Amino acid sequence: MTRKVLITGGAGFVGSGLGLGLTKLYPDWKITALDNLKRRGSELNIPRLTQAGIEFIHGDIRNPEDLDPQLLKPDLIIECSAEPSVLAGYNSPGYLLQTNLVGTINCLELARQTQADFIFLSTSRVYPIAYLNTLNFEEQATRFQLLEEQSITGASKEGIAEEFPLNKARSLYGTTKLASELLIAEYADAYGLRTLINRCGVLTGPWQMGKVDQGVFALWVARHYFRKSLKYIGHGGTGKQIRDFLHVYDLLDLIDIQIQNLDQLKGETFNVGGGLENTISLYEMTQLCQQITGNQIEITGVAETRPGDVPIFVTDSRKIRKVTGWQPRRNAEKTLTDIYQWIIEYEKELKGIF
Repeated sequence: MTRKVLITGGAGFVGSGLGLGLTKLYPDWKITALDNLKRRGSELNIPRLTQAGIEFIHGDIRNPEDLDPQLLKPDLIIECSAEPSVLAGYNSPGYLLQTNLVGTINCLELARQTQADFIFLSTSRVYPIAYLNTLNFEEQATRFQLLEEQSITGASKEGIAEEFPLNKARSLYGTTKLASELLIAEYADAYGLRTLINRCGVLTGPWQMGKVDQGVFALWVARHYFRKSLKYIGHGGTGKQIRDFLHVYDLLDLIDIQIQNLDQLKGETFNVGGGLENTISLYEMTQLCQQITGNQIEITGVAETRPGDVPIFVTDSRKIRKVTGWQPRRNAEKTLTDIYQWIIEYEKELKGIF
């Protein structure tokens, strides 16, 4: 079926990756990318989008007039727009609240008026920090590692599942996403919309304009490539904190499955990530980056932990894997090598950004 797809945040890392991937899979679909271009480097994606036949609209989901149902007429909205930084909630809460909450409401209004399907990219950051900081783990030579014995529902050595409790603080960023999830459920019930929520862990890959507070995988490779220093921040300053990661192309594979099976999956919320087999610590990532780039850089330890940070997060994505049969296919070496090769190819454009 030919579809008219609107991707909000469509010039960002995830939005552009999904748009370009879907265009290759379905050349007859009409795909529109809407983005306010606030994040530095997102402007580099505009030529890639237009060359692929994707219409780009310079707009902002905070402004309802930029989401004109008569102009856009989508039958599927993939909501990727967000201020993705936890630290931004502490430093500039106004923009975060307007983008991540009011913006989602405006997108839902567009879906209501057009009866569009709605796929929302939420975050693992909806899970409360206080609970995450009570997880049982052991310190190993290069990383922290979750233990099987956990006292909290929804936690195991496999990571954090959808049943993990939600009744404590989680950061303003995580709260805007959880509030959006609740509103999506209400819109789906009230207006008969087919909706789906993906609580994503760390997403990464080429074209991610990594910063200290968000996009750490791309940042780590870039700093090694350009021979710039880094820091292990928090949790003793050893770099043993771990995350699971998911290559953006593995996310694309999943989104494709979800689009084709929305009737069966509608109303569901899924934890989406690389899982236990795709976990890595900052220290381990340093070793891989040295191997891939051939460069060693200065890395200093900062013992003090930043607000909202946690020593360990692993996405238990067994629910979505069981329901769909989807599996991530790209490991840490492949993912970091893809980022490295992208930086080599676009070194001139990226040097100023990284």
